[in-house]
Amino acid sequence: MASLLPDVLYEVRGQAPAPSKDFYQLLVNRTSVVFRWWKISLRSEFREARPGELKESHEDFLDDPSLQIRIAYIFGPGTLDHIFNLCQGKFDFLARLPDRVLLCIVAYLDLEDISRLAQVSHRFERLCNSDALWEMIVQNLCGHITEEMTALAREMGWKQFFFTNKLQLQLQLRRRRQKEED
Repeated sequence: MASLLPDVLYEVRGQAPAPSKDFYQLLVNRTSVVFRWWKISLRSEFREARPGELKESHEDFLDDPSLQIRIAYIFGPGTLDHIFNLCQGKFDFLARLPDRVLLCIVAYLDLEDISRLAQVSHRFERLCNSDALWEMIVQNLCGHITEEMTALAREMGWKQFFFTNKLQLQLQLRRRRQKEED
């Protein structure tokens, strides 16, 4: 499973809370945590300050409360929790799968499970409401889809097409044919 992991597990950049103008970067790779900073100041004692870097192994980071406090202050406690999980080997492999693979998996879930999955994150919400997913679901459940039905589904959206009952679909198809004839 470790082979699925990229070299850079997490990266975030940002400016320290006001009044500071300093910039920071936090980078977590497979073996270490890298914390970089750039001091930005008009005060004469900091004008010659050079950028700094602190690189620690995952184990050392877990035992370094001063760095943890700096990270929580600059990037927030949520980021610190995420870094803890990465350093302890707790990876979310599902979130690392490409969208096309996730779509193939999600297409086989029950509708109730899809609605729950959409509440997990912004990414899963986007995937669970995408036309690509609902097109796959319609094709899995309906054996044959005519070109006319495909055109209507693209026009109204595949999710809407899926949840529209058969009588309404027949009515919309009839109206569509009449428009094309006129």
